[in-house]
Amino acid sequence: MFKEYDVIVVGAGHAGCEAAAAAANMGSSVLLVTMNMQTIAQMSCNPAMGGIAKGQIVREIDALGGYSGIVSDKSMVQFRMLNRSKGPAMWSPRTQNDRMMFASVWRSMLEETKNVDFWQEMVGGLLIKGRKVCGIRTSMGIEILAKSVVLTNGTFLNGLIHIGEKNFGGGRAGEKAAHGITEQLVELGFEAGRMKTGTPPRLDGRSLDYSKMEEQFGDEEVAGFSFKKGMNPFATGSAQKQLSCHITYTNQKVHDLLRTGFDKSPMFSGRIKGLGPRYCPSVEDKIDRFADKERHQLFVEPEGWNTVEIYVNGFSTSLPEDVQYKALKEVPGFENMKMFRPGYAIEYDYFPPTQLGLSLETKLVKGLFFAGQINGTTGYEEAACQGLMAGINAHNSAKEQEPLILKRSDAYIGVLIDDLITKGTEEPYRMFTSRAEYRILLRQDNADLRLTELGYSIGLADSERYERVKLKKQALKEIRDFFTQSSVEPGEINATLEEAGTAPISQKVKLDKVLMRPQVSMAILRKGVKAVDDFLSKYDKDFIESAEIVMKYDAYIGKEMELVQKMGKLEDIKLQADYDYSKLKSLSIEARQKLSKIKPTSLGQASRISGVSPADVSVLLVHMGR
Repeated sequence: MFKEYDVIVVGAGHAGCEAAAAAANMGSSVLLVTMNMQTIAQMSCNPAMGGIAKGQIVREIDALGGYSGIVSDKSMVQFRMLNRSKGPAMWSPRTQNDRMMFASVWRSMLEETKNVDFWQEMVGGLLIKGRKVCGIRTSMGIEILAKSVVLTNGTFLNGLIHIGEKNFGGGRAGEKAAHGITEQLVELGFEAGRMKTGTPPRLDGRSLDYSKMEEQFGDEEVAGFSFKKGMNPFATGSAQKQLSCHITYTNQKVHDLLRTGFDKSPMFSGRIKGLGPRYCPSVEDKIDRFADKERHQLFVEPEGWNTVEIYVNGFSTSLPEDVQYKALKEVPGFENMKMFRPGYAIEYDYFPPTQLGLSLETKLVKGLFFAGQINGTTGYEEAACQGLMAGINAHNSAKEQEPLILKRSDAYIGVLIDDLITKGTEEPYRMFTSRAEYRILLRQDNADLRLTELGYSIGLADSERYERVKLKKQALKEIRDFFTQSSVEPGEINATLEEAGTAPISQKVKLDKVLMRPQVSMAILRKGVKAVDDFLSKYDKDFIESAEIVMKYDAYIGKEMELVQKMGKLEDIKLQADYDYSKLKSLSIEARQKLSKIKPTSLGQASRISGVSPADVSVLLVHMGR
């Protein structure tokens, strides 16, 4: 009935979809197995993509040739570039999406992807021979062979849903949990744990009074995620209007009502054993931990173009449904609120990611890859980028090729994977810009310059992307040459400089020197100097923006590149995966234990392991004759 596949992907959430698409586009035969074909690429929580650091990840996925950026753009109802008031390393794109359209576009793109087959059924176990995966066994007992398998089970492994004192098995509201895989992996020697996440109630938008809330508009200029042209539904000249979000706030009465349910809260009673996301706490956790705060912000987010359903971002909860209902009624604008469904918490199994290599292949079973929440992460974007890399490396494994590893200086994706497998995580891991030590280099505007050539070389990014990157590189060089070689006279620019709030110039000066002033931008120079406007008019807006960032932050970029080169020396010193660290008595006991468990591939990675001190690194250097 089934042929032997190169790659089987288990689970069709954000990680599974990217894994299947990547492996298939690189030439593998792929089977995507899901419990429900109608929930492929379901946005289980908020209907949005991107945000702080997460937006950079979506841009990186797109630059490599993944699908998340395209799907997000095609299904967006609003776009915002966050942190514009800060430096460009912090700028982060975010889309509000039509939930149903997002899933529909993803499914269509997968169905149009050559080499992807589908099967709807629960996977009950893996086929393993001699510590090498060779396929899967479904709940009906069907055995399907494959050279590599990617597990992207999300919150479904022994999932348990909590609402107040009620709990029942499930991987998501209305969907059953998956059983069997955890138990088999534990028998094989894997370590498993439990984590928790949650989701807010959904409301009827027709019952809300938006006049009592703050309206939050999208950006006038919509950049979108994808570097490919033609994906943006709000392109110049489009008559389509973005949907607004709204902001409202909790108050003391809301908090008091929520506290009445604390004795029935599964989080406070201890019925939930797993840790939840630190940076996305439930509303009951917020009012308990921050009891001095009189109010908390709530974002009222539309679920799409053709629905009245509303997502209440900031009100994640597992309190009893009647407590949720009474408390929400006291929120400004929610007085006549009607609820579609209550919020809930979900507990699920995960596997500490220190059990993986940098390729996301497990150390215990060859050809078996983990991606997404099974690795302890939270968020669509974190899952999607792991799926992409697991799909790439599952293909490479099936074809007996070397794995593709992104370094911390290459991408936020590299930071995320290195953090997971080097440091592990005991609570749901979420990406932040502060986690990346080279964030000036890892901007959202240059993801294509960093990664598209690599994506093209492995057969993932198409020639259209590659040609556009070559055009962009050439444009950046030409724009920089123009600014370093052209001068401006005081009479041409002083009126514009004074209007911008910066001191006038007293003599002829190079354009790049004027641009280096904090208050001066390309837009100001175009306004004041006709030659600049004429020259730049032939380039795309995003090319000009990248050129401006590179010129204005040249010194900072240079310093960061020097740091990359310095730290790269440690990354270049390779360590044997099977080395017996117990022999090195000069190492601390903790370092010996951690190094033996994680088996770092380089001295750089070893230096980032919690418990390995600089003194331990020096011991390793001496031992290696350095």
